[in-house]
Amino acid sequence: MTTDLTTTASAPPDVVPIQRRTLRLLFSTQIIGGIGVTIGIAVGGLLAAEIAGTAVSGLVLSASVVGGALLAIPVTRIITRHGRRPGLAFAYGVGAVGGALVVLAAASGSIPLLFLGMLMFGGGSAANLQARYAAVDLAAPDRRARQLSLIVWATTVGAVAAPNFAALADRAGGSWGLPPLSGPFAFSTVAFLLAAGVLLLWLRPDPLLTARRFAAARTGPDTATEPAGTVAAETGAGTPVKSPTEPSAGRGAGLRAGWLVVRAQPAARLGVAAVAVGHLVMVAVMAMAPVHLRDHYPVEEVLPVVGLVLSLHIAGMYALAPLVGWLADRLGRRGVILGGVGMLLAACAVAGTAGHSTFRLAVGLVLLGLGWSATMVAGSTLLSESVPDAVRPHAQGLSDLLMGLAGALAGAVSGFVMEWAGYPVLSLLAAVAVAPLLALALRPVRPGVPEQEGRAQCG
Repeated sequence: MTTDLTTTASAPPDVVPIQRRTLRLLFSTQIIGGIGVTIGIAVGGLLAAEIAGTAVSGLVLSASVVGGALLAIPVTRIITRHGRRPGLAFAYGVGAVGGALVVLAAASGSIPLLFLGMLMFGGGSAANLQARYAAVDLAAPDRRARQLSLIVWATTVGAVAAPNFAALADRAGGSWGLPPLSGPFAFSTVAFLLAAGVLLLWLRPDPLLTARRFAAARTGPDTATEPAGTVAAETGAGTPVKSPTEPSAGRGAGLRAGWLVVRAQPAARLGVAAVAVGHLVMVAVMAMAPVHLRDHYPVEEVLPVVGLVLSLHIAGMYALAPLVGWLADRLGRRGVILGGVGMLLAACAVAGTAGHSTFRLAVGLVLLGLGWSATMVAGSTLLSESVPDAVRPHAQGLSDLLMGLAGALAGAVSGFVMEWAGYPVLSLLAAVAVAPLLALALRPVRPGVPEQEGRAQCG
């Protein structure tokens, strides 16, 4: 399969070069950010276990997920008012500060500082996740899933290799006098700062602000001069509609606007649920895999094994994302979500029964990554095209907040379940969590209810 980074089929001619430039820039920053996020996550559980113990390690890891989720609130407000560029750069900046604090926590042995550092480290993940929506702002309707998936896939280049560099980064950090397992976080800090700088300098023109400008121009001069909260927007179908006034004056009003529009749209609800549940299951099963491996390998051998297994898992998450996007454009978002549900269930079954078999565990984590990719790409695209343009950042921010909180819950509980009941029980509980999403995806749409999924199918 060949992948086209530049074509935007039915997009207006003026948009094509802007979208091409946006995709290329996001592609490069996703590589940088993917390295920063993954090299830290690869050793985060081990570092947390060393400082705070195995049971608490899940809570420490969940702090990163919570941080990324909570950052969705200020990042969404920044994006809504000022565009994608400052919002993404802000999130990366917060992640860089978090990485530096984790290094200080390792040096001092401070559990509170470790929690704070991991909380802020989630900014890197928040930026990487929010970047996928920037690829949709100017995308043609029949290529939305593919172009969103390209930005998800870009993370593969850095993320797959990063865990294998964890041992090298740790040795390099040791030569600089850094504590064991903290060197990777120092590298993460540098990567996040680099990604923020690239976005601030070169993500121009801003894709979201450009999309709003084109929408205002298409709907006439009367709306072109209105405030941001009342500017006319387009639905995913390309039909001009008057967007509701954004209630951005009050704290959290933006997320309330997102919730109202998601609640009113069945397709949007399914998109949000797919992203949140897929992430919950992925975090629950993946987070404790390094700790599970630690029980079967000597300390001096566990890092290379963890690096290899996590690399395969991350390859499952990102490597086939363009194919997932193509399928979502061709076959429909709902069908790909159902396929992702099936892979998540298979992953829980294989990983949970792996026992001492590293190969079987690796296969399970690859399936886990594929299931996450399907629910993430199809769910994110379905959400983005199911809500009006003016409130789209709010709905996207709400989705990332719920996704992060779901992952945080999984991470927090996983450590305790792992210590008290073991990895098989943890995998079983993760499989049970998939049931609500399966029911929602199979639920027939009532006649007369607007369902925008149908127009996502092409060809």
